[in-house]
Amino acid sequence: MQSQINDLRIHVYGHPSADPASVAAAFNAQAAETPESESDLAIFAIDPSAGIDQATIDLWQSLDEYQVPRLVVVTNLEKLEADFDDAVMIATRVFDQMITPYLVLHDDAGLPAALISLSDLQITDYSTSPTTIRSSDEEHQTLVQEFRDEYLELLAASGENAFSAGLLFPAIPLWIERGIGVNIVENYIKQLKVI
Repeated sequence: MQSQINDLRIHVYGHPSADPASVAAAFNAQAAETPESESDLAIFAIDPSAGIDQATIDLWQSLDEYQVPRLVVVTNLEKLEADFDDAVMIATRVFDQMITPYLVLHDDAGLPAALISLSDLQITDYSTSPTTIRSSDEEHQTLVQEFRDEYLELLAASGENAFSAGLLFPAIPLWIERGIGVNIVENYIKQLKVI
């Protein structure tokens, strides 16, 4: 059980390559290897360079009947062979239709440095200290337009409370050491606390 009674019951699943234990530690959650039907949120950690193993797919499917809210975090983004978009495509194929509220922007070395919001096109730059938020330029907006259209369409079709009802599944890029995506996952957790 969680350390405080008022905390949500959050469970993290995933192959060891995706480091679900670190994800659990970051969000006051428990790493789990069996489906927890009494969970308030299930976070599935996936490593894009390793794919998604059958045991993790089975865990996702076993939570379907309980309509546990679920989100996917894509870890190990610092590995240059890791690609967020590829991971989301695989997750959509083996889990369910994913929704991507943010896309990754890379620095000159090819490492994730910022995220662009598909809802308001704001850029959260994690390479600055403290993290800064700024408007995107026209070039970024053109690059993400197709993804944004798809995101807004899925959001509109799903309804306002689809995530908390366990019907809409966000995929979030996550690099805990750099803080990338941590605040976004926390915002999704807060949505569940107000229910």
